[in-house]
This record gives sequence, C-alpha cells and structure tokens, in this order.
Amino acid sequence: MTPPARPHTRRRAVTGSLAALGLSLGMITANGALTPASAATWPTASGSQAVSSTISVSGTKDYGMLRLYGTGDLGSGSQDEDQGPILELAAGTVLKNVIIGAPAADGIHCLGSCTLQNVWWEDVGEDAATFLGSSSSNVYTVSGGGAKEASDKVFQFNGAGTLNVSNFAVQTFGTFVRSCGNCKTQYKRTINLNTIEATYKGSKLVGINTNYGDSATLKKITIVGDSSKKIVPCQKYIGNNTGAEPTTNGSGPDSTYCKYATSDITYK
Repeated sequence: MTPPARPHTRRRAVTGSLAALGLSLGMITANGALTPASAATWPTASGSQAVSSTISVSGTKDYGMLRLYGTGDLGSGSQDEDQGPILELAAGTVLKNVIIGAPAADGIHCLGSCTLQNVWWEDVGEDAATFLGSSSSNVYTVSGGGAKEASDKVFQFNGAGTLNVSNFAVQTFGTFVRSCGNCKTQYKRTINLNTIEATYKGSKLVGINTNYGDSATLKKITIVGDSSKKIVPCQKYIGNNTGAEPTTNGSGPDSTYCKYATSDITYK
C-alpha cells in the first residue's frame, strides 16, 4: 500500500535525440563517470501505440524506442492504487528500448527477476515500475533510461531480493526508490544506486525499512539544481505489515542501512 493519492499535473515530455545507450553521451563518459552536463537528453519515440489492457511480456523484448501509453481502463492518468500496469513482465524477462508515455497507469510490473534496459518514463503515473516476487534470490536490474514527473514514487520495491539501478536520470519526483513501508508481506530488501542523475524538484532518493534489515548503497550520485540540498539521499523508516503509515527512523549514512559517504554525492 502507498500513501493517499495526491493531485498529479500532466506534462508531456520534451524530447530530443539520444544515442541508444540509456543516458546522453554528454552526461556519461566512456568510463561511466558523470560529467558536469545538465539533465540527460531524452529520447525521441520511433512511434506511439495505445495500450487498453496490460501486455504480458516474457523472454527478451526490444520495442525499438516505441512509445506505449494507456487508454481505456489504463488511460485515466490518475494515482489510483488499483490501476493495472502497461506491461507485466514474467520472471526472467529482459525489456529493452521502450518509452512509457502518458497516461502511464501503473507503468511496469516485474513478477520476479527482470532487466529493464534503456526504458524511459515521460510522465510517471502511479509508479514507474513495481518489483514483486517472494524469493530473496530475485535480482531486478534497471540499466540506463530515465523518468520524470513522478508526484510520488518512481520505483516501488514490494518484493524480496536486490534492486540495482545504474546510469539512470530522474527529475521532478517524490521518492526515487522506496522499499514498501506497509505491505502485507514484508522482506529484507537490498538497493544499489550507481551513476544516478537526480534533478530537483525531488524529496528522497531512497527510502528503506531498518527494522526489516534493508540497506541502500549509493555511488556516483549527481544532484542537479538543489542548491539548498532539500533532497534526502537516504531516508530510514520503521516499516510495518498493517497498512499504517511507517514512521521515520533518521536519515544519512550509517554504514549499516544507508551505505554511502558524502563524497559519493555531487551537487551541480
């Protein structure tokens, strides 16, 4: 469960050219380091396709930078909790080169381990992607891509296992990655963020539940346009399985739950 819906203002993305590498070449150097460039360049869609009911995907699927957007039951553009996803990925699926446009419904659901490679969300709906599955061996990988206009969360981590996000751009968001704070079934969750560009406005990069043994490791994080340092890199919570709002439990590096040093975060 997530907090009550908040009003969500829709804005179409500003598009531009993109080498199909996930982030713009002006942002990421050959060795993966962030440059002082401003926000990543966003891709131009090769075409658009309306989706009226959730598409089930398995194996490897390359959409060739097609834009998928919701219509009908998936087209309300709201933050309702009962929305279906645009894409539902079976365990082991590799999804490549797709743009989730607006309305985005509940984005993408991974039912088990999955890989999202060069996936972009122009205007996040309820969540960009939700990671599910009960096995501690699940590994969810997000490599390249970007998301913006998320009034609440970008990545919702409800299942068990490890979520790795790298070479990703996010802008105008609530929480970038959240370990579910009040799911009926709770797990220990491991989150690794590496080479992330977060552009203000934003509230939190990652939220974890210390009482379930969660941890978040942050490396090569660049925060753009947040001179007052309002974005919290790592927020700790006391999670529950009752549906109640979780309480906070401090923030900042501690080597056990929030694993990063101040040198891992650069402000531009």
